Amino acid sequence: MNRKIIVGITGASGSIYAKVLLDKLASLQPHIEKIGVVMSDNAKQVWEYELHNKDYDKYSFDFYDKNDFMAPFASGSAKYDTMIICPCSMGTLARVASGVSNDLMTRAADVILKERRKLIMLVRETPFSLIHINNMKTVTEAGGIICPANPSFYSLPSTFEELAATVVDRALDLAGLDTKGYRWSE
Repeated sequence: MNRKIIVGITGASGSIYAKVLLDKLASLQPHIEKIGVVMSDNAKQVWEYELHNKDYDKYSFDFYDKNDFMAPFASGSAKYDTMIICPCSMGTLARVASGVSNDLMTRAADVILKERRKLIMLVRETPFSLIHINNMKTVTEAGGIICPANPSFYSLPSTFEELAATVVDRALDLAGLDTKGYRWSE
């Protein structure tokens, strides 16, 4: 499988989602050709605050600076097929919806949309304003997938990580990756 995946991590609350996503992608790495990660400065601060560590540095993926427009996925020619923004802040959503490519994260999302590839945004905010909803509508109409970071409970998760996995597994399913996660009535 020649999958090339971009992970964007913003400063929205919900670093546990990003951690679980990176853990699951690490376990799927033999089936993925490349995984590129871009984190905002705020994402690092929120991760450290919420998870009390800097473990984002411990993953063996290719990490890129938020202003590195020489990163391969800043161009459609690199053929990255999927981008998952997890968690996705409303500011990032708004910039993507407006076509503002002011950093590598929003440029990568713009590339994914223009190339008609898969953009999955795990939006993390509550409640939504009409501006948020309209931005989600715009991204959806452009071909993106809005996957709110709303956990499910029917798998009876017993840890924080298992609860976050109910959202992450859904996003990975949307990306076409098999996680062997919980399936209803199976």
